[in-house]
Amino acid sequence: MGLIPKETIEQVLASTDIVDLIGSYIPLKRAGTGYKANCPFHHEKTPSFNVSPHKQFYHCFGCGKSGNAIGFVMDHEGLLFMDALKKLASKAGVHLEEEPDDPKARAARKSRGRLLDLHREASAFFHEHLKTDPDCQHARDYLKGRGFGREMAEKWEIGWMPENPKVFLDWARAKKYTGKELVDCGFAGLKDDSRPAAGIYVRFRDRLMFPIHNEVGDVIAFSGRQLRDDPKTGKYINSPETDIFKKSNVLFALDKAKKGILKEQAVILCEGQIDAIACHEGGVENAIAPLGTAFTAQHARILKRYAKTAVLCFDADNAGMKASERAFRELAPEGLSVKVVQLPAGDDPDTYLKAHGVEGFRKKVEEARDFFDFKIETARAKGLLDTAEDRAQLARECTELLSTMDDHAARDQQINVVSTMLGLTSSTLREGIGKSIKRAAAQASRPSYRRDDEEEPVPEIRDYPLDRTVGYLCQLALSSAPAQHFLSEQFESIHEAKQWVEGVPLLEKILAASPDPSSNAAVNAFVSGLRPGEQKSLNAMMGANDNIIADGLQSAEQALGMLSSVVLQKRDAAVKSALKQPGITPERMKELLEEAKEIAGLLRWTGRSQYDDELPQETIKAEKKPWEKKWKK
Repeated sequence: MGLIPKETIEQVLASTDIVDLIGSYIPLKRAGTGYKANCPFHHEKTPSFNVSPHKQFYHCFGCGKSGNAIGFVMDHEGLLFMDALKKLASKAGVHLEEEPDDPKARAARKSRGRLLDLHREASAFFHEHLKTDPDCQHARDYLKGRGFGREMAEKWEIGWMPENPKVFLDWARAKKYTGKELVDCGFAGLKDDSRPAAGIYVRFRDRLMFPIHNEVGDVIAFSGRQLRDDPKTGKYINSPETDIFKKSNVLFALDKAKKGILKEQAVILCEGQIDAIACHEGGVENAIAPLGTAFTAQHARILKRYAKTAVLCFDADNAGMKASERAFRELAPEGLSVKVVQLPAGDDPDTYLKAHGVEGFRKKVEEARDFFDFKIETARAKGLLDTAEDRAQLARECTELLSTMDDHAARDQQINVVSTMLGLTSSTLREGIGKSIKRAAAQASRPSYRRDDEEEPVPEIRDYPLDRTVGYLCQLALSSAPAQHFLSEQFESIHEAKQWVEGVPLLEKILAASPDPSSNAAVNAFVSGLRPGEQKSLNAMMGANDNIIADGLQSAEQALGMLSSVVLQKRDAAVKSALKQPGITPERMKELLEEAKEIAGLLRWTGRSQYDDELPQETIKAEKKPWEKKWKK
């Protein structure tokens, strides 16, 4: 395909209403002359994503994402510019006229087009053989035995690769496809990599062929299901990665499940293609599956565009538990809530749907438990909480998993749950989480060794978690000598807050280095020596307040008082939450009540009632954060 004239692109944009477009992906609410929503590109609770019908433009004040209708489709669906433009042009009824472009780019697009054509036509070839080939009766019997009929096979374009490779090769030759194109698509491989002249072999033979689609519905690969037991090959064989197929970027059935996921704001993650298909055939249309590989961070980022909750529906065995933990490690950093469906031993979604029907399965999904509830109760049922050693091991596992959660409010809640269920103090867990985060950071900072011809990966700079009050104290320590001196004397009090609020290590690092606040060079040199995430968060905090602080010492005293109050409130909330947990032992109850009494006394001493949480938050802010008003100006 050639270049698209600027006038044609403008016509597509003029024919597309950005409000209608974005509203088809996420719910929008009227806000003045525009619209607002929770940003689909990052986790947030307060809407900061704005859509302007007048400018036909969107912008998120939280993550900075912005653009027009084409840009939104590119970001939301992970498409290239041309693919997004095609999608919008098709909806708008605009014909895309081409003009000549760079020969290399044109050749690359032509090659990609040939690969897509070959996959589409091969899918039709496989499907026709499944329907009509007399040698394929065992494949049709297999589908029938799994409860799937002709209608399902047609909807999912399921096919059959003949056992005789000559049948497929003759078809490809008749369609004018070359052996190189068959290898490039993954349908075939070289018999001898060092001697291409030795010929090719067909990768799939006598297998059910499940087409794998990208998010816009193009066939880009296949998954072949074994029909006769053969210990030399796997039950499923997927296409190798090609120019159009990257396993870490693709989830089976996502093209069909997108609407259901957006509607439910939840995605059901199954282990295999058959399970995902069974869910859809039963009317549960928000189910998907990875492609026989481990769930990846890119998979999680893709799902984050559509869902707030991931419901894991894996086999009820040790392998299923391990798969659940691997998925949690990728989903939690993206801010998705993770729940687990508890199926009976030996069942998977397909068998459970056949035995109990769709309503029974829906009930199981509704009863899905939070990940840590499921993990700890599963361990308890297996007798893995009977000894102190077992409990300590489970606590270490939970601590490591908790450290992957980037949603700090959700992590606080889960810390309380885990500490109560394991009979630990929340401070013990928080300390372990801090150590786990440091280990992960240290490991990430180690140099990696690459081949000379490998491209160096571009690291993703994640925001360093920084509580607003702590961030303000960091700014004071860098801009006011009296504030820095005062805070250095309060080092012990600040250190104690580390268990409860984010960002204290950065404040401690500033106070330990004590860069001269009167020297911009000293402050900038110190900041440049911080880790990228720390720099990013600190710069954002200081950029939000470029006003000169008149009285740094007074501001530091007030902010530190607020930090102490926040810590007490969080401790108070954790104790109250633990006291509400069922099955609490008398010893644990006594320990919690003593801690609650201590906190209540401290709250009274600081002038905060333990019932302040019943007051409107605006009232508390007005009474307790006079410095924050000045900061926000």
